[in-house]
Amino acid sequence: MNLSTDFYRKLTLTSYLLLVIWLPIWHFLLTPDKATSHTFTVIFWIIPILLPSIGLIKGKPYTHAWTNFIVMYYLLHGFTAVYAIDGERLYALIEIILCFVLFTGCSFYARKRGRELGLGIRKLKEELAEEKEFFENSQNSK
Repeated sequence: MNLSTDFYRKLTLTSYLLLVIWLPIWHFLLTPDKATSHTFTVIFWIIPILLPSIGLIKGKPYTHAWTNFIVMYYLLHGFTAVYAIDGERLYALIEIILCFVLFTGCSFYARKRGRELGLGIRKLKEELAEEKEFFENSQNSK
């Protein structure tokens, strides 16, 4: 693994771990008197972030890529909380920063590691040329 790729992997894992730790601290310890139940909080705020944990730990580029979709859920929550909840702006800013770092780490790791493993998406031009060649060969053999 390239040194740059390893940096983004460590950045991803560190920010992921911090976000996984931060969410229960925020929702259970810092603001425990919310109107929502603990079950609701666990289902909607804790479980989604745990879904990609195995793939992130194993260093799978595809998992890093789709983790960004989950991170957007928390980023949107952070922006909404900054705007709408006066007493939790600092907590939301921490969430936003962790999400931004996680998004950056996941994106760059998925790209760099995917290229190292040859998992890149082929260009449409190459795909069309291959299909054309296959079609022409099949027509000539008839």
